Amino acid sequence: MAFKRVPQVFNSSLKEVTIGTGDSAVTIGGENVLPLYGFDGPVKNAPKVGIELSDLGPNKSLPGIAAFYEGLDTIPAMAKRACEAPGASFFSLTLESSDPAGEDRSVDECAALCKEVANAVNLPLVVQGSGNAEKDARLFEKIAGALEGKNVLLMSAKEENYKGVAVAAVTAYNQKIGAESSVDINLAKQLNVLITQLGISGENVVMNLGISAAGYGFEYIASTIDRVRIAALSQNDAALQMPVITPVAHDAWSVKESLVSEEDFPDWGPLERRGISMEICTAAALIAAGSDAVILLHPESVAAISKMVAAFV
Repeated sequence: MAFKRVPQVFNSSLKEVTIGTGDSAVTIGGENVLPLYGFDGPVKNAPKVGIELSDLGPNKSLPGIAAFYEGLDTIPAMAKRACEAPGASFFSLTLESSDPAGEDRSVDECAALCKEVANAVNLPLVVQGSGNAEKDARLFEKIAGALEGKNVLLMSAKEENYKGVAVAAVTAYNQKIGAESSVDINLAKQLNVLITQLGISGENVVMNLGISAAGYGFEYIASTIDRVRIAALSQNDAALQMPVITPVAHDAWSVKESLVSEEDFPDWGPLERRGISMEICTAAALIAAGSDAVILLHPESVAAISKMVAAFV
């Protein structure tokens, strides 16, 4: 008997979240099929790939990165160059300098830089903070006001600071926020419920469910994203129907394979090539699990993942 394939299309769908304005705006989410299951039905909005830059500047010890940003000496100019990376759908600025354990750059300085960058780039803007919940609450409130009208995504609102971030960003200035939880479907759902109880709709929220590099406990990340997608579609769980965005760059470039020198491990090959491979492997697995957008560091990684997505959808 001939095999007859039955498409698996769900009555439920993910919420759509749009960042940016005008012709350059991008929308993530909206699917009612499993990740990359274009053979079951149309993938309404293909996964998007963003390119990241730290406000401390790129790591120019990597030859490919140094060549990509060659001749540029300001963050806005580098941000503009990053937007030219083939396959990039949005730009992400990481405010690494704002970390209280590091340079502890002031909120006002960071907001001013964000405004300069927003005026320089031609892609939708995502802003990642210091990782310190108390500092980020003040930081995102200031940035949300400084970038009013830009429809940016601020990452991330956590359990410790979600009220201030959500109200300032979404209610006061009509920006988008990321709801960041720690690799647990129940924590993710709880945070989404808390945010929506503030009167904020799911169309203004994306989920950041956590990240680790491939091979470093990654199965917990993949299974969590997979469970969230299944619950959103097959169980029509509205509290988990927000799209998922995953910042890959930091973890992918922080593991041993991406850090140790070729002199110490000659059989491993060039350091930069290893980092690119780690970033590509991690991002590809995340998209296959259900991430609707990934944020990468290296232009080669951005191009490779964008080509992969295009081949499937």
